[in-house]
Amino acid sequence: MKRKICVVTGTRAEYGLLANLMHAIKQSADFELQLVVTGMHLSSEFGLTYKQIEADGFVIDAKVEMLLSSDTATGVAKSIGLATIGFSDAFEKVKPDLLLILGDRFEMLAAAQTALVMQIPIAHIHGGECTFGAYDDAIRHSITKMASWHFTSTDTHRNRVIQLGEEPSSVWNVGAIGIENILKLPLLKKEKLYTDLQLNIDQPMFLITYHPETNLQTDGIYALLEALNNYPSVNLVFTKANADNGGREINKAIEEYVSQRQNAKVFDSLGQLRYLSTVKYADVVLGNSSSGLIEVPYLHTPTVNCGDRQAGRQKPSSIFDCTLEPLTIEKAIEEALMYKGPYDQIFGDGQVSEKIIRQLQQITSFARQKEFYDL
Repeated sequence: MKRKICVVTGTRAEYGLLANLMHAIKQSADFELQLVVTGMHLSSEFGLTYKQIEADGFVIDAKVEMLLSSDTATGVAKSIGLATIGFSDAFEKVKPDLLLILGDRFEMLAAAQTALVMQIPIAHIHGGECTFGAYDDAIRHSITKMASWHFTSTDTHRNRVIQLGEEPSSVWNVGAIGIENILKLPLLKKEKLYTDLQLNIDQPMFLITYHPETNLQTDGIYALLEALNNYPSVNLVFTKANADNGGREINKAIEEYVSQRQNAKVFDSLGQLRYLSTVKYADVVLGNSSSGLIEVPYLHTPTVNCGDRQAGRQKPSSIFDCTLEPLTIEKAIEEALMYKGPYDQIFGDGQVSEKIIRQLQQITSFARQKEFYDL
């Protein structure tokens, strides 16, 4: 009998990272894929991206509505509560043998704590990382303590998961899951991409993604937009912020900025193919997304990492850090534009789905009694 692996996804970026692994689970002779969709996927404000999941051939077993119209701290906390109620119903319905979740978002905290109480074993991807500028950091480590099985992106992160008290035999460094898409996905030609996005092919292009710094609550988006005023002859491609505290304020500021400039465009979601193709042809990627540190260097594009959201992460040499001030951002952009390499590939070889499937196949029982592993 096939064992049921339930994948939970709540954002466009997360789904893009998980899609190859989901296909591998679906095609495996040993496992049955279950899919629970929540968060931004179900919101018209964020593009109703669950439709893309269905278009890609996946069957959604349960939808968990959780987002409120408020993105205050109170609103997000209430959303976690709603998600916990919804996940309890969803997991009772699908009865998975294993819950597979990625990362550190509040949607995954709700899924993990529900599974913990319902005694559903958890496999966690991308544990052991640090992001000091967001409460995601605490969520990530909390999920590590609730999970029984761990798939990390580097040996440093594997060691950190073990340092948190996890048994070494339950922790595997498989590399960053997003690298797989870069190696396997046939990216768009430049002319096709620029036509699709309605960009000026004779001008350079910046790709900008800026999320809230949830530990700091800065208004850094305004400094970033002020710095971009100095690039009127550059295609400015924005992707919207996520649903964290303050995300709607950021999106409102971006939409107002774009409405006043012919060289700027904003997208709810580019989708994985268009996003990676845009990264490939961008002269610089700007903002504070983890993608800028992990996937972008594999496409030989420099990143300007603004502020402290990603502080604490391992960083290749093609990352240019700057504070959230217009002059320092502009200086970092100019340094990035002159950068010619190297592009360090520190997050593995991209064979992540294969490695995860192989390890899961070797586990005879997903359920295990955890004990704290002392160093």
